[in-house]
Amino acid sequence: MSKVSLHDKRVFDKFLKTISWISVALSLTVLFVEIPKEFKTTYGWVFIGLLVVIYFLVWNHSNNLNKIDIDVEGSDVTIKVGDLFLESGLKVIAFNEYFDTLVDNKIISENSVNGIFINGHLNESITTLDCHIDNYSFEQSEMAGINESRKLGKKNKYQIGTVCIYKNFLLTAFTKFDDNNKASLTMPEYLEFLINFWDKVNNVYAQQNVATPIFGSGITRIKGHKTINDEDLLKIMLWTFRISEMRFKYPAKLTIVIHKDKINKINLLDIKSARNGI
Repeated sequence: MSKVSLHDKRVFDKFLKTISWISVALSLTVLFVEIPKEFKTTYGWVFIGLLVVIYFLVWNHSNNLNKIDIDVEGSDVTIKVGDLFLESGLKVIAFNEYFDTLVDNKIISENSVNGIFINGHLNESITTLDCHIDNYSFEQSEMAGINESRKLGKKNKYQIGTVCIYKNFLLTAFTKFDDNNKASLTMPEYLEFLINFWDKVNNVYAQQNVATPIFGSGITRIKGHKTINDEDLLKIMLWTFRISEMRFKYPAKLTIVIHKDKINKINLLDIKSARNGI
């Protein structure tokens, strides 16, 4: 199913801009090159066929956009398909509210960004990471208490949106866990996380690029919003970024990385066409 209609006005506008250059070039050509009368009809049909091909190429490109650059209140934002771990600057890894590091497909899935980070990008022991988190200078307001009854995983709980800098990674407390260690968030909690997160990033990014995935695009579910999709989550991220005080100073920028398996569900042309991406 096409994300962009064949009759989309934006496709037609882009098509007109494209053929305007071709028309200028042809007009200049015919000033110096005379077309024989017997070939004018043939050339006319060839030109019409070329226009049809160009229109479909423009439409196809609009349907298969995999990178856009937008301005959000003065901050440069890139949204693209890619690998989060190959991005420059600080890369955001979403943890749960306990900053658990146990990849057992119960606490943390090995296929999640969190699991891939721990299993494949630490370059040192998990114990070293745990010590770093335990000794990190969190603010008192970021501590949400201690869950002594928790049998599996860590017991110290943190406010969602809390950030811990670890080398060139920003670890953040994203999901809340119930008594069965299942990750979940309500929509108010999701918004709370994003607003807190942007505020924390504003304090620590030190004019470095920041790359983040689409939060909630994986196994986390938003309670009461079963039909919410990745494009909706992306728009919410951009909206909360816009209303926050977070502003990237040039040349630093925000990059939101989309997994290659998710791009078919996201219409980047819509986001690029909208003011501030939403």
